[in-house]
Parts: sequence; C-alpha cells; structure tokens
Amino acid sequence: MKKLVLVAIILFMGCSSISLVENWKNPDIVLFNANKVLLVGMAKNAETREYFESELLNEFENRNIEAMRSIDVFDVALTNSRKTEKELDAVEQSLLDKDFDAILLTKITGSEDRENFLKSISRWDDHQSRFNDDYLEHQGIYYDENYYEKFTVYHAETTLYCICEGKERAMIWRGIIDITDPKNIDKAIADYIKLVVVAMEDQDLVFLNSLNE
Repeated sequence: MKKLVLVAIILFMGCSSISLVENWKNPDIVLFNANKVLLVGMAKNAETREYFESELLNEFENRNIEAMRSIDVFDVALTNSRKTEKELDAVEQSLLDKDFDAILLTKITGSEDRENFLKSISRWDDHQSRFNDDYLEHQGIYYDENYYEKFTVYHAETTLYCICEGKERAMIWRGIIDITDPKNIDKAIADYIKLVVVAMEDQDLVFLNSLNE
C-alpha cells in the first residue's frame, strides 16, 4: 500500500518539473529514527544554498525533528577549497561531538544521457558509500567554476547517512531526482523538498509514517 501511495504522489507531482527516477534504501534498515540531523545543500551559489537549507529545515521543525543547516555548523573555510579525507574525518567527528546522528546531503550532480547516468550509479550495490566519500567526490560544486554546464535537465541526489556513534557510518537511503528546465527556482526547491520528504516518510526514514507510530 505504501508503494502505491508513493507512486500516486509522484505521478501527481509529475505535473511539475520534478520527478523521482531512482530510489534506493539499505535493505538492512527497516526504519531509521534520527535524533539530530545535519542538512547539507551543496551549491556554489550561497543564496541558493541558504534558501534550500532553510526551507528543508522548516519541514523538519514542522514535524518536531531536530535539525540544523550546514551553513550554521560548517566553518566557511570548509567549502572554499578542496579538503582531504583526514580533514573530513575530523569534521565528521566534530558532528558526533555535537550529537548529530544523521546527515541529509543534497547536490546537483549534472546532466547526461539517462542510460549512461543509471549505469554510473551501479556502484551503489555494494552499499559502502559514506558521507566523506560523497563529499570528497563532489566538493568541487562549491568553488569549481566549470563544475556545471547549461543544462535543461538536472540530476539531483539526496542521500541520508547514519553517523551514529558505535555503528557503521553508511548510506541509509538515496534518491535521484530529475529537475527539468527549472524556470522558477523557488517552486522547484519547494517541489523537490516535498518529494524527498514523501519518499523518506513512505519508507519510515526520519519522517516516520503515521500508520506505524
């Protein structure tokens, strides 16, 4: 039933420019309840990043889930140059020290032929991706002038990572979402966030489905 609900909502949202094209959940996870979530929007434009993280934070606060924006947590120096794995390990430890147990990371990955794009994510099957690996691969978003071209279809990824103390720090969920020719950025962000929340709630991830409470 839950899958049918999700499909129905996605079809409804198909009237806009946002669509969920890939949806992966760690098969070892039944439900995931986070106590404190870091919201990271990887975007070169500082205003877009702040707006996205603020709108996403509103969704968490409306559901009484503690969360913080990365712009309120990360040092400015973190995003203005390439960082090493050791430096990111220190960042992750600092998050644990601040009682975070999950990271929700969103980024625009680019645009390419759909078939090749889907092949490129086949590595997810090993279920070994971590926040540090993801961040290291895509940190050029913040400062690389040539990271993006002019796209009509953007491939965006939102990934939920567990950074729980004493547990394996790994990917819990990842969704790939297409944003087609976005003319109204505010509406695109609102629709994107709505779709992410619905997808996570449907699978009892952070936003637990009320039927299971």
